[in-house]
Amino acid sequence: MIRRRTRLLATALVALLVAAGLTSGVGPAAVAADSWARISGTGSTWSQNALDQWRTNVQNNYGMAVNYNGVGSSAGRRDFISGTVDFAVSEIPFQAKPEDNTAPEVPTTGFAYMPIVAGGTSFMYNLKIGGKRVTNLRLSGEVIAKIFKGQITKWNDGAIQADNPGLAMPDKSIVPVVRSDGSGSTAQFTLWMSKQHGGVWNTGMTSQFPTPANGKAQNGSLGVAGYVSQDYGEGAITYVEYSYALKSGFPVAKVLNSAGYYIEPTASSVAVAMLQARINTDLTQILDGVYNNSDPRTYPLSSYSYMIVPTEVAGIFTKDKGRTLGAFAEYVLCEGQQQAEQLGYSPLPMNLVIAGSDQIKRIPGANTGGIDTNKCNNPTFKPGDSPSNNQLAVTAKQPAACDKQGPDQCTTGTAGAPGTTPVTGSGAGGSSTDAAASAGGDAAAAGTPAAGTAPADAGPAGSAAAPLYDANGNLISSAAAGGAAAVSSPFTLAEGGWGAPQILMLAAGILLLAAIIAPPLTSRRLRRGSGKRT
Repeated sequence: MIRRRTRLLATALVALLVAAGLTSGVGPAAVAADSWARISGTGSTWSQNALDQWRTNVQNNYGMAVNYNGVGSSAGRRDFISGTVDFAVSEIPFQAKPEDNTAPEVPTTGFAYMPIVAGGTSFMYNLKIGGKRVTNLRLSGEVIAKIFKGQITKWNDGAIQADNPGLAMPDKSIVPVVRSDGSGSTAQFTLWMSKQHGGVWNTGMTSQFPTPANGKAQNGSLGVAGYVSQDYGEGAITYVEYSYALKSGFPVAKVLNSAGYYIEPTASSVAVAMLQARINTDLTQILDGVYNNSDPRTYPLSSYSYMIVPTEVAGIFTKDKGRTLGAFAEYVLCEGQQQAEQLGYSPLPMNLVIAGSDQIKRIPGANTGGIDTNKCNNPTFKPGDSPSNNQLAVTAKQPAACDKQGPDQCTTGTAGAPGTTPVTGSGAGGSSTDAAASAGGDAAAAGTPAAGTAPADAGPAGSAAAPLYDANGNLISSAAAGGAAAVSSPFTLAEGGWGAPQILMLAAGILLLAAIIAPPLTSRRLRRGSGKRT
């Protein structure tokens, strides 16, 4: 009898644990790891740092295996069409007329676009003045377009100097580093240039960037960021997701927005910018309003990345895989967004979480109940919030006065080099009084030297773990380098802490322990009591 009761209680415990994982609003269950079918995807390197972290989290916490290979958005979309992957990730939708004259990208099975994370396409650079690292560079949109078009080739060009009154720009050649593979990053960057600076960039949106005569081409986000971060990369600049600059320990340029402020692509400045994005019925984005957002806190090159998910069983995709994919997608939209800012991205607002939830319902085998936003652990909204609200945008600070276009220039660093005080030119119009933090994340630096001084160069924070490249920007093989070649790896972040699932599991564990221990003790006491009465 006792054994039977224990078995029943153990069964109840398993059911309770399943409920803890499936009803908490965060996605996968914390038990029955073997029941999750392995899924795989390919595509974007722009959002790969976030994906790799989320994959690690669900593997560690739920035993869920999600494989992902960052081969570039274009390759990911082709893999989805061929049916060799369960999902793809891209910054742009399927292209009916690819610019490289390849076949039109027309999937033969049903699919849906689901936003997974927002972020800013940044301009990571490696520049020194008098041997001291620069971390507070400012650039206008037209200057950026001319740099990557090959029309501005020196760092002391008058247009760059005008953007940077606090720096004595060096007579050094600029090396623009572009993507050699078809990428969503390139597409988003060239779309922005064609819309905002068509007089400089008149070739429209393209996923394949033509290498400037004075430039270098590298494969993947890790490749372009890796080249810039090397010693021989001094003078180089690239376009890459902000996350890679954070991870490499390098700064990014503050970009001039429509309000006349130079802004860094932090989580809050991206959130403010995306308030002006127009969302089509299929959840694709129209960014004209983002580019021209008049809010001074805006980072103009903001956008979001899509997961392309199947809406019918076909190829290697099954309903069992759909169950896994749906649970992973729920985790991404809720719990996963908690780590977006630390990873260098901006978490999705409630309206996109709700829209994403509707797309998940269309995945064969996925949960059709949808996401309960009152239980969704997403930092952009609270229980009871309106779908149009975004807590990051509401609380975003105004930019510092020294970030405004004009004779002053903030001296605090950006991205992966926030604490490094930059060099300022002797007699230049720099400002060391960054009293107010800007939307770009500037903070007043304690002990910041006055403008015109040259502090010691501490070097990039992440240089010890920099990828291995030769002087031409080619990856060194592990055999030749005596070590591993560069790979993308998750950031090391603390877990999100205890939530409803963990509390329920602890309570269930205590109940099970009590159920196992209590019956024998009770039985012995009853027997002893019965013996005394006789």
